[in-house]
Amino acid sequence: MAAEPKIIHLSADGATGTGLTPLQLDPADFQSSLPKQNAHVAFSDDTAGLNVGVWDTTDMQEAFGPYPGDEFILVLDGAFSMLDADNNGVTAGQGDLVAFRNGAPLSWLQKGYLKKFFLTLQPPDTDPPALPTAEGGVIVIDPATNLTDADILSEEDSTGSGAVEREIVFFTNDSATMSVGLWDCQAFDAEDMSPFPCHELVVMAEGEVTIREPGGISQSFGPGDVFFVPAGAVCSWHVPRYIRKFFAAVDL
Repeated sequence: MAAEPKIIHLSADGATGTGLTPLQLDPADFQSSLPKQNAHVAFSDDTAGLNVGVWDTTDMQEAFGPYPGDEFILVLDGAFSMLDADNNGVTAGQGDLVAFRNGAPLSWLQKGYLKKFFLTLQPPDTDPPALPTAEGGVIVIDPATNLTDADILSEEDSTGSGAVEREIVFFTNDSATMSVGLWDCQAFDAEDMSPFPCHELVVMAEGEVTIREPGGISQSFGPGDVFFVPAGAVCSWHVPRYIRKFFAAVDL
């Protein structure tokens, strides 16, 4: 039997042949009438409280309260607002990348349909922190953010590709186990396969990468592709020219 890839190419349609699965919802979680929501979880680590996948919803407003976990999303369709206690909102829409802070007191207001890719981190058996305000609880990332020479990583902090790497971190969660940022690099070719050091959700912005795994497995990703690399996945990265990616990295 051929080996299965550990690196997951996410699809907006969810699982091949089955799509998204309807969710059972609790009325107590909503100020509005119940919406219709569906999801497909492409990767899950119950011990860490980590989930990666695609989710959609119809019109709704969630109950006001602490946001349940740290999250990074790419909005695929639609737009939404996150409201604080004074009904001041942060709005994001199609193509936006957004990070949410665990425990931020917020309410998700949804007008019309929305679909998103997501990575959520919510350790089991732990309650969200009681944050006094929603300030800094929602970060909408500008996809046109430019990296400069001031963002060049030191050799110690780089991946060891041998090429010049640059990085900006937009968000780090309170437990310092999750970071969201932008990384770029010139061409490089990693000959040796090694275990990937963390969980990482990647949104490709520019360039191409071919990732090889044991057993002759090879996947190539380009602009617009979204994929997930589990921690410990043995692989090597081959970048034929400049690459630019947004990422959410979880290091537990």
